Amino acid sequence: MSAKLISGKQLSLELREKLKKDAEAFTRESGITPGLAVIIVGTDPASTVYVRNKHRACLELGYYSEVHELPEETTEKELLSLIASLNEKETIHGILVQLPLPKQISEESVIRAIRPEKDVDAFHPENVGRILLGNYRFLPCTPAGVMELLASAGVDPKGKECVVVGRSNIVGKPQALLLLEKNGTVTVCHSRTANLKEHTLCADILVVAIGRPEFITPDMIKPGAVVIDVGINRTPDGKLVGDVAAGASEVASAITPVPGGVGPMTITMLMKNTLEAARIFAERRA
Repeated sequence: MSAKLISGKQLSLELREKLKKDAEAFTRESGITPGLAVIIVGTDPASTVYVRNKHRACLELGYYSEVHELPEETTEKELLSLIASLNEKETIHGILVQLPLPKQISEESVIRAIRPEKDVDAFHPENVGRILLGNYRFLPCTPAGVMELLASAGVDPKGKECVVVGRSNIVGKPQALLLLEKNGTVTVCHSRTANLKEHTLCADILVVAIGRPEFITPDMIKPGAVVIDVGINRTPDGKLVGDVAAGASEVASAITPVPGGVGPMTITMLMKNTLEAARIFAERRA
């Protein structure tokens, strides 16, 4: 029996419809249009596509959107100067710098330069600390999207064995915290984990974000598990595949497709964070 597909594409459409109504109501009441500024340095093809999709999502929801495209040779000082000006700009409530950055620019310096209340990626150390304490303004977009997908499928992490494969600051670590907050029993695995298969076979909920094409094979999945495949990788023949191999759907009870699973949810959660940032601005201005 094939697993139930947890469609991020469908859920994203439903959530954006609600976000659009919420944003319109907020703008009517406050006179403030949520505003997002996205900065991209260089011409990385994948980053360019992501930025274009974020801009399009803003326009669809009626947000104000700025895209700042900077050349590859931009200095750290120039980028920090732009961020400083956006921090002060009242029509911009969220600032996102598309990663990765060219080698001459420190990602840490850039992340720290964005005001925490405008950090809609939730990467600033203050926002990371808030997530650890469960007292957050924003959640990182991909892990937040995963939690929405689980909820939409009626999957409650409470009391379940939750295994996260991957420990990045962007997905793996915050994902573990969000599952823990929902009372899951969480194990984090990574490239140095011994006997990885022993851990993954225990998972009632398996979240894979390791960035390796088809790394988790069907024999590593507990029958009936819920599998969330965060990875998106392009094979040499141009095909898009996840971090979970084909055939997993014959073992799992529910699984996210690639593409059309976690990806659409990431941008939707960014839109949700931008609206929240605009609300924070409105409260502080009142």
